[in-house]
Amino acid sequence: MMPAFMNWSSGKDACFALWNLQQQGLYDVRYLFTTLNAGFNRVSMHGVRETLLEEQARQINIPLKKAYLQEQASLQDYNALMQAQMAGMLQEGIQHAVFGDLFLEDLRQYREGQLALMGMTGVFPLWQQDSRQLLLQMIKAGFKAIVVCANARYLGADFAGRIIDEQFLADLPPGVDPCGENGEFHTFVFDGPLFTAPVAFTPGETVERTYGEPAAAWDNRFFFKELLPSLTPS
Repeated sequence: MMPAFMNWSSGKDACFALWNLQQQGLYDVRYLFTTLNAGFNRVSMHGVRETLLEEQARQINIPLKKAYLQEQASLQDYNALMQAQMAGMLQEGIQHAVFGDLFLEDLRQYREGQLALMGMTGVFPLWQQDSRQLLLQMIKAGFKAIVVCANARYLGADFAGRIIDEQFLADLPPGVDPCGENGEFHTFVFDGPLFTAPVAFTPGETVERTYGEPAAAWDNRFFFKELLPSLTPS
């Protein structure tokens, strides 16, 4: 099998992409790789605590690699961070990077362009699959995920903390991608076929945060559901 690393957001699409890849048996995923906010030690844009991310990787039984990015980092800063990480992967003989992207062509082109600079190749196991059917497949396969971030442009605060199930799918407003591919929401997977045991957590408060200007704009407001590590699964 060809060695690879998984770009790991802690969410459902990355998790399902990894599971699909393992069914194919063509790649050996050596690492889960995640970028975190250096100021808060949380998964970028998901807001998940580093301790929960580490427990998730432990239950999946794949080593976790982490990189820390400053909150106000530029795209150039991000690219430099990624290039340094990929250089380290290349030294270990890893030439393939796996992503859970579905259909954003410009994002895929950006990823592939950055990988090409390093002599690496992208792998997209879920590419161009139907979002609704994909979500139903995840649910049927037994993956359990919770919404940790909801974009106020598309969803209300009550969606933060929702469990991904068929009722969640039915309740999504028109125009919202069932997998949140356009950034409508982000998730944390806490159980499923890849896990030796569920990740234990307790849902906490819902926090609203605003990014950029102006502060009143709906398209830069997000609702985050706090997840607190606990001794027993929620």
